[in-house]
Amino acid sequence: MKHILRAAVPDDQPFLWQMLYYAAHMDEGDEPRESARTNPDLAPYVEGFGRPDDRGVIALEAATGTRAGAAWIRRMPPAWPLYRFVDASAPELAIAVAPARIGRGAGSLMLTRLLADAAAIHPAIVLSVRANNPARSLYERLGFTVVAEITNRVGSRSLIMKVALTPSR
Repeated sequence: MKHILRAAVPDDQPFLWQMLYYAAHMDEGDEPRESARTNPDLAPYVEGFGRPDDRGVIALEAATGTRAGAAWIRRMPPAWPLYRFVDASAPELAIAVAPARIGRGAGSLMLTRLLADAAAIHPAIVLSVRANNPARSLYERLGFTVVAEITNRVGSRSLIMKVALTPSR
């Protein structure tokens, strides 16, 4: 399936909340979709999106214009748990593809573009991914490496991954 990418803007916050719900695997339980917005551990991913160093992309299906997914980065609060393992200047990645659109290339396309865009202003990007998440292979293919292993908010194992970015010349 062909996708078109556009930059994420502050008006995309409702869609970013929806994608965060999937990125945080909240759909695997009985949690309502609004729970991502009310969870204080997740709020920093979206709340106030649009700061000068925030970057994000939205994937749209080319044929219909339907939003297929979102990928975005932003610096987190200074005491953010991942910053025990990586430099606090590194923004964290959040990415999700709508469940009905998984496996059609949107994730790879969004992440490749986001890494290129971010390289102009950030030296590295970090993420947290459940150890058994199939997306881990995408992250590794794009240069992310494991820097730590943690117990995540639901008690399972997650990996902290980091990629160094090189600005294009």
